[in-house]
Amino acid sequence: MTAPERSEPAVDAAERPMLEGWLDFHRETLATKCAGLTDAQLREASVPPSEFTLLGLVRHMAEVERGWFRIVLAGEDAAPIYGTDEDPDAEFHLTEAETWAEAEATWRAEIAQARENAAKVGLDEMSAGLSRRGETYNLRWIYTHMIEEYARHNGHADLVRERVDGATGV
Repeated sequence: MTAPERSEPAVDAAERPMLEGWLDFHRETLATKCAGLTDAQLREASVPPSEFTLLGLVRHMAEVERGWFRIVLAGEDAAPIYGTDEDPDAEFHLTEAETWAEAEATWRAEIAQARENAAKVGLDEMSAGLSRRGETYNLRWIYTHMIEEYARHNGHADLVRERVDGATGV
């Protein structure tokens, strides 16, 4: 896998393109952190006994994209991708069967659906669904939260990547 192209949004972009641009930048940053690694390396835990891995993180972000853009924003009745009632954090509990190809395809599909759902509403429009706390959010808040979510996890990904193969600054 090669590192994806990513670029920062224009410094004079309007609000929506700016928010969408930064979210896409951070999405591609996560993909960059995973580029060039084998499935085994992507399943390598950061600091055992922690189960935190780059592959688990990509699977987690697929769940997060689904949660905010399908369940909350669009009000869809979408089941978790990996989680179950018995194992709500299943995206982090990997076996040898989990692959980058599957995780990336699922994550990219959730991103595509997120973009489609977001394109249907304005920044000030409130969500059709509710969060786990029973609240609605406008699209602006969801975009801002997702940028924060990716930025925080990309910091984790930096440390995991360095632990796996010594690479920094990717």
